[in-house]
Amino acid sequence: MLSSLATVLFDGFAYGMLLFLLSVGLSVTLGMMNFVNLAHCSFAMVGGYCTVTLINSFGWPFLASLPMAFLSAALVSVVLERTLYRRLYRSTDLDQCLLTIGIVFVSVAAFAWLYTSEQQSARPPEWLRGRIDLFGVNFAAYRLFLIVFGLAVTGLLILLLERTRFGAKVRAAVDNQRMARGLGIDVDRAFMLTFALGGGLAGLGGALAIEVVGLDPTFALAFLVYVLIVVAVGGLGSIGGSFAAAVVLGISDMAGKYYFPWLGAFVIYLVMVALLMWRPAGLFGKR
Repeated sequence: MLSSLATVLFDGFAYGMLLFLLSVGLSVTLGMMNFVNLAHCSFAMVGGYCTVTLINSFGWPFLASLPMAFLSAALVSVVLERTLYRRLYRSTDLDQCLLTIGIVFVSVAAFAWLYTSEQQSARPPEWLRGRIDLFGVNFAAYRLFLIVFGLAVTGLLILLLERTRFGAKVRAAVDNQRMARGLGIDVDRAFMLTFALGGGLAGLGGALAIEVVGLDPTFALAFLVYVLIVVAVGGLGSIGGSFAAAVVLGISDMAGKYYFPWLGAFVIYLVMVALLMWRPAGLFGKR
């Protein structure tokens, strides 16, 4: 009993870290910039397919492909922000939703044409494919890697957005653009870098998700719901909220599938409804 509970908690926490990496970029852009980017998981696909290409076609090591997944998704997000998104910063939520969901469908079709509709794989190194025995319980090495990686990213994000001049400039630009410009802050550049950060994190999550959930052209639609759930439950613009929501939802989803298989993936929606009834603005939401 204790062994199965430890396994559920461990696997659920690892899955939560994956959800966090996929969703925290959207929490930043949506919460801090008030831009509804439903194409966020398309950036995750960019990072995932970049990793697949580098490993399978060019023989890159798995760990070396992760920074490239971040950079490729960040580059695509910057291009879209400079050409399309910036035109809609002051538009309605409906306009933003229509544009970004259109980008989702374009990305699905583009990746299906380039890579076919088959599941893609990018095997990690041998030392990440084994299992580790801790206190008599076997844990998957890759999931342990996800946990450590997710915790490291969380700490770095908090430092970047809460303890640096860049984070202060972004918050100032969001709160009052006119005042920020008057103080000499380059608001356009701050928004561009914020989008690059959010898109890059999504690409990183997409690369790490291949081993756990696979990758195909429908990824951007299949995980959009999960990402929106994490952002809604955690609270807009809150990194800590996204982290807590991802962990709670990951463990809940894993526990539901293990102990209540007849409910399937429905447990995560029950938990979402319960949490939002308790905290309508999210766990750490301010509005």
